[in-house]
Amino acid sequence: MSYLNFLRSDRKKEDIPNLFDIIPEMEKKEIRIVFMGTPEFAEHILRRLVEEHYNIIGVVTMPDKPMGRHGSVLQSSPVKKYAVEQGIPVLQPEKLKDPLFIEQLRSLKADLQIVVAFRMLPEIVWSMPRLGTFNLHASLLPQYRGAAPINWAIINGDKETGVTTFFLKHEIDTGDVIRQERIPILPTDNVGTLHDKLMELGADVTVKTLDDIIAGNVNPIPQSDIPADALRPAPKIFKETCRIDWNQPTARVYDFIRGLSPYPAAWTVLHSADGTAQDFKIFAAEPVTDAPVQTPGTITCDGRKTLCVATSDGALRLLEVQIAGKKRMDICAFLCGTDLSACTFI
Repeated sequence: MSYLNFLRSDRKKEDIPNLFDIIPEMEKKEIRIVFMGTPEFAEHILRRLVEEHYNIIGVVTMPDKPMGRHGSVLQSSPVKKYAVEQGIPVLQPEKLKDPLFIEQLRSLKADLQIVVAFRMLPEIVWSMPRLGTFNLHASLLPQYRGAAPINWAIINGDKETGVTTFFLKHEIDTGDVIRQERIPILPTDNVGTLHDKLMELGADVTVKTLDDIIAGNVNPIPQSDIPADALRPAPKIFKETCRIDWNQPTARVYDFIRGLSPYPAAWTVLHSADGTAQDFKIFAAEPVTDAPVQTPGTITCDGRKTLCVATSDGALRLLEVQIAGKKRMDICAFLCGTDLSACTFI
């Protein structure tokens, strides 16, 4: 029985809300969606779409990575692993302009493509579906365009961030905004905790964006129309990016450490009295109130529970660390049997 005939029938009125629930499901199944993504962040959103019965007819992800000492073991991305479990076809192109990949993608006849934590797409790919291609980005665009928006929002001491969905265009992360939602950045947040919060928010916003597109309720806003102060980029982070400058104020160093924790982790160099030097990662710290001003990098240590490092205007107490060649540990475990007298951080 069609929905129209159901309304014309003599069924009980209280049965009707159940039929309203069926309508979105019918629409979801009519929209053919290709999902593009690689890491856990993207896998979580793909999982949400599958569980809510959107019609995911294909997945595009990175090629498997060689792992192990000799590269003899191939590791699949989180997105691929989940797609295979669900029986969703997977494409893993080395090059996104490869004619074979383009033909395979075109053969899926997608109405819409969704991109989450993937690569920059060429126009031949993002312009393919009739309803377009939208991206979920973990920042409040136009702020933090680039590869590491979560890290940079914390490093820069921001008090809030969020997620944005937008239609793709030529320039990366510049397309017209569909939806945007905000969350606070807590003083205790690090990249790990904020990543998980944005992953949950991102799943919600992706679903809302899809429903808007399906219902035809999309009114994209050019990013140039969104008020913003001086724009801050979010470039890819490399090892040298992560080195701590102890000449910075305490608050700045604290934000820097949590903006890189747990991965890739802020680091410094521990110089010993005998002239040796070792890389030293710091995963967690806390500001010290009323600390005396000392030469930045000066270590104050009781040899048991406390290790403090001077900044330009105070100090930080280290809570979780890792010295080169050793495992990550809390400061009490690290200090057990470790003599840092006459050592400094540079």
